[in-house]
Amino acid sequence: MIPGSDSSLLSREPLPLLTADLPGLGGVIKSQAEDFVVEEIPAYEPSGTGEHLFLWIEKRNVGAEWFLRQLAQRLGLHANEIGIAGLKDRQAITRQWVSVPARAEPRLGELHGEGITLLHHTRHGNKLKPGHLRGNRFTLLIRGVARPEALPALLQRLQAQGMPNYYGSQRFGHEGQTLSQGLALLQGRASPASAKKLSGWLRRLALSAVQSALFNFYVAQRLREGLLRRVLAGDVMKKWPFGGLFHAVDLAEEQSRLEARETIPTGPIFGTQMFAAQGEAAQREAATLQQAGLSLEAFAAHGRLLTGTRRYAFVYPEALSAEVVPEGVRLRFTLPAGSYATVLVRELTHSDHLQAEDADE
Repeated sequence: MIPGSDSSLLSREPLPLLTADLPGLGGVIKSQAEDFVVEEIPAYEPSGTGEHLFLWIEKRNVGAEWFLRQLAQRLGLHANEIGIAGLKDRQAITRQWVSVPARAEPRLGELHGEGITLLHHTRHGNKLKPGHLRGNRFTLLIRGVARPEALPALLQRLQAQGMPNYYGSQRFGHEGQTLSQGLALLQGRASPASAKKLSGWLRRLALSAVQSALFNFYVAQRLREGLLRRVLAGDVMKKWPFGGLFHAVDLAEEQSRLEARETIPTGPIFGTQMFAAQGEAAQREAATLQQAGLSLEAFAAHGRLLTGTRRYAFVYPEALSAEVVPEGVRLRFTLPAGSYATVLVRELTHSDHLQAEDADE
């Protein structure tokens, strides 16, 4: 693939479904804020003492960037003094921890309003940082379901085999604009003037969108070829639900461990410090970069913004349950931090248009 706007990463081809051979439910989500409720599961509980305030906040139809600006303005803080574990949906009711310096305590009363409610606060010794999150608990309503009788088979498939750990489409911006910006930066096509217009936060977001799209491309190829749940030579495996990384050497043994839900293959989040695959898996990852018109050297040019990591190729939703209700189908489940509820819903509905208007997640 020649570098440029025709990159395979900008393809409009839908990502393959694990449940493609089953009938889908149909329907939409996020018709109302109450249809999409998300609650963080923290990696640890605040200690109750320390120089940081941990705020348990409920947001209603509030976007992540606007939320952080409001916190800073209302509490008289710089944005970099605010700690969050993860970004949350805009068109939803969400509950999450936020950390701020203890000196902001006299102004906590100013937080309430415009969709923001402080439910509880306590203290802790350290600032909350991205990734300090075990997962998210979801309660969703799918409205307009056309085939509720399809639900049992779909649930059984996802409970038994998990779901592809794709990044949701909202990661790439409206009509893929954020991804296009990131590709232009990495492929050297961005003019100095346009690159300068991007703030540090937007530059990081655009570059990470490319990493996410590459990961999706890699996982999609494995699913299309029936290899999502098959261990390949040199795969970088990771213990489930958490643990260290290691290379697959004894394929029979590692396949057995995968089937026992002890391990899962990972896909690449390309960067300068990424744990590299070996053998066949490494060849597949190199082909992913080549088809996108990219190289590892392009990532190195952006230094610490693109250090890279690994990500589970698929994940198992926990406590997954659903019931047919008069309004449609109500789902309850938990996902690891960084996994997308919309990806699970898409496996059930078989729709790439889950709502009338795209919303941030």
